[in-house]
Amino acid sequence: MRLVSPHIRYKEEIVKYREEFTASGEQMHGGVGLHQSESIEHWLRMVKDHLRESTVHPGRVPNSVFLALDEHDHLVGMINIRHRLNEYYEKYGGHIGYGVRPSERKKGFATQMLALALKEAVNLGLDKVLITCSTTNIGSAKTILNNGGIFENEVFDPHDRTMTQRYWITLK
Repeated sequence: MRLVSPHIRYKEEIVKYREEFTASGEQMHGGVGLHQSESIEHWLRMVKDHLRESTVHPGRVPNSVFLALDEHDHLVGMINIRHRLNEYYEKYGGHIGYGVRPSERKKGFATQMLALALKEAVNLGLDKVLITCSTTNIGSAKTILNNGGIFENEVFDPHDRTMTQRYWITLK
């Protein structure tokens, strides 16, 4: 598995990925607005805008999005790394958000994706990251723990009305 920056050459894979989430009715994590974008080209522009403080959309923080590709360039997931936290992300969202397409779950991809993203976080200058998940998402909690996550606490997120678990991973 490898993480790559989103690019138009992966358009077909990105479209299939989005369609699979739409068909499943599940919320897409790690895709930074892919589910809402009018086109893949629009989404790619938004991903580029989110890289820098000067162009990030209001209420957001700069972040880097990565496609998680298997050895056949099949898109198995997406992961984004926030370069810093604002008040919301400090409480509920954390530095890293990720998702694995429904047909590729329970194969260890999320654990691999997070391990690779932690290396990218070091390259971004982060020495410690906050990662969160819903208390009902046992798979995500295991992924975080498998990558060295230390549980801090649980908080109620009034935005999505769920209990959120907060974990810290020290990188350096």
